[in-house]
Amino acid sequence: MKQLFPFLVVSLIALQSCGQNNANKDKNKPTKDISEQKVGGGCEGCEAIYESPVPFDQLNEVDTLPDFNETGPKIEIRGVIYKPDGKTPAPGIILYVYHTDQRGLYSTKGNEKGWGKRHGYIRGWIKTNEKGEYRFYTLVPASYPNSTNPKHIHPVIKEPGYSEYWIDEFLFDDDPLLPAKERNKSQPVGGNGILKTEMKDGMLRAIRNITLGLNVRDYPK
Repeated sequence: MKQLFPFLVVSLIALQSCGQNNANKDKNKPTKDISEQKVGGGCEGCEAIYESPVPFDQLNEVDTLPDFNETGPKIEIRGVIYKPDGKTPAPGIILYVYHTDQRGLYSTKGNEKGWGKRHGYIRGWIKTNEKGEYRFYTLVPASYPNSTNPKHIHPVIKEPGYSEYWIDEFLFDDDPLLPAKERNKSQPVGGNGILKTEMKDGMLRAIRNITLGLNVRDYPK
């Protein structure tokens, strides 16, 4: 028993140290503030924005999604996020995006946790710079298998003081599956999300500007 006691002490210290390390990691993770004003209505899966692998304050305006170096049509998507007046650039806004792979599936690598199990491994987090700019690199996603759904990229916005919320998906103007109702939408949430791509320097490029709160449910006027 005397020989066992030092082992138990060392094990206890190791467990405490491990617990402290995990606590420190948890402190660095973005967390939801329940006191923020709820906007956007129902938003299933929007909390995935808090699964950023690094703290929000360490994000920057550029991200390369994990599929970018795989086979498929490469694209750069960029733009400016504006404050509700539609004119003033909004710095420090978090944009979370995710989409399907080249088979139209939200595929996983097998080690995903949380919403990564449903959103798949192709996702990214961006924070606008002082000019409100954002940019990310990825592959153009495929439509769902055996469906008439247009190819799309899901976006979620997080701005200070408000809950996270959906805006209209990134869609593609040259997609034959894009329905007329999307092209002619009178009140697009966050602004027009239809991308007009052009090939430049061996890569597709597109611009989408976003206005915070535009046509967002329960957003204060």
